[in-house]
Amino acid sequence: MTLRHVRLELARDHEFPTGSRDRGYEFVAPLDAAGYLDAAEWRKTRDRCRVKRFWAHESSQLGHLVHLPDGNWAFDYDPAQSSDDEPGFKLDKHRFIPGEYISIKESDGILRAFLVRAVTDLD
Repeated sequence: MTLRHVRLELARDHEFPTGSRDRGYEFVAPLDAAGYLDAAEWRKTRDRCRVKRFWAHESSQLGHLVHLPDGNWAFDYDPAQSSDDEPGFKLDKHRFIPGEYISIKESDGILRAFLVRAVTDLD
């Protein structure tokens, strides 16, 4: 297991038929050898598991990758409130390897698909 840097980019949808490299997330996460999130390692490294949401023509949002009590994972931008959390759809069952797709329910309530564009070792 190692901390990895993951880049997600918006996948194709009705608004962006070819996807968008200008919309997505970059985050640090503990991944096992197969590319799955590792909750035990997250507990040891949670302070380093940061996320940046980038969206064209908007300011970037900074936060943390969090493991929720129900076992799901989310991006949390303000620990004092949960209304800004962006939970992933069954992220514990998805592999973070380039070419895979994952879904995130963003703060506007819309579930969007994202392409795992890159996964690299954290320096």
